[in-house]
Amino acid sequence: MKKTILTLSAMAVVLYSCEKEQSPESDVLAAQEVQVDMSDFFVYTDDVESETNSAGKGNAGKNCSTMKVLNQKLKSNPGLEQKMYNIEKHTRQYLAAKKGNGNGNGGGGNGGGGDTPVEDNLGTITIPVIVHVLYNNASQNISDAQIASQIAVLNDDFSATNNDINQVPSLFSPVVADSDIQFTLDQVIRKQTSQTSFGTSDAIKFDAQGGSNVVTPSTHLNIWVGNIGGGILGYAQFPGGSSSTDGVVVSPQYFGTTGTATAPFDGGRTTTHEVGHWLNLRHIWGDGRCNRDDFVSDTPSSDRPNYGCPSFPTTHCRTTDMTMNYMDYVDDECMYMFSNGQKERMRALFAAGGAREAMLP
Repeated sequence: MKKTILTLSAMAVVLYSCEKEQSPESDVLAAQEVQVDMSDFFVYTDDVESETNSAGKGNAGKNCSTMKVLNQKLKSNPGLEQKMYNIEKHTRQYLAAKKGNGNGNGGGGNGGGGDTPVEDNLGTITIPVIVHVLYNNASQNISDAQIASQIAVLNDDFSATNNDINQVPSLFSPVVADSDIQFTLDQVIRKQTSQTSFGTSDAIKFDAQGGSNVVTPSTHLNIWVGNIGGGILGYAQFPGGSSSTDGVVVSPQYFGTTGTATAPFDGGRTTTHEVGHWLNLRHIWGDGRCNRDDFVSDTPSSDRPNYGCPSFPTTHCRTTDMTMNYMDYVDDECMYMFSNGQKERMRALFAAGGAREAMLP
């Protein structure tokens, strides 16, 4: 988002010697410290759910509770804000250093790019997935085919091979991104539970509370599929949170494209959206008014989520909304792209020093 101009300056390279041989690029990155502007960083956000309910939309639209859950976690964990600050700072420094121009954002919002794509040399990032199925009745015990359909959607969406990518308007087609991130199903854990709904307290992530304990979160994406209740489609944990709750939660009726998946959220895009949060993406409107940022320069400013299938163009904050971005709230059939800047933010997590670096072999 175009909120503030990032004021970055590269410090002098400190020369040093090392017995190990390093590539010229790694020498530069190891010796260079980039100063980045963090003045726009924020973690607490508006309660969008309350605002949309008061507007009469409520649960008729997509309802992601990620930011509401984050607000709760920030209140209960005083150290979380600093951890997220450090992760954001690493992302901005990494991207600025890789662009090599002292301006990591192409003159737009902090923390992400898109104008000059970053070559990170990380190759295809493959993330093994563990799916926990928590069911109180037979319909919630989703089939292997429904799980497989969701993994297929993730792979299509994160590689821009989804069959609706050609619907991206020409205004945004130059920044459509193949994130080069893939997902493989490693394990399915099924557990019958007495819980009829779990809410957003993370009870679903603990055996003792009727859920299922996280498995190797440093190297795997954990996805819990169980009834959240309250019309909530899903929520995710941003990088920096507790390892015991790291992952994504999705209600079974919004998971995958077959079986119990229910329109208009039967395209698997709820999970794509939540995995985007897990990979450090904010909502496309920055969870605030026009002066709030999603830290990505090639996503236009907006001040609210979009719902349903809005007509194009839809304009807020004097710019055209990227309503078809996976990080908005539109129906599944009307979201079908990530941007280059979002790709760079996600992949920065896997670079040296990044919050999800341990996932790479």
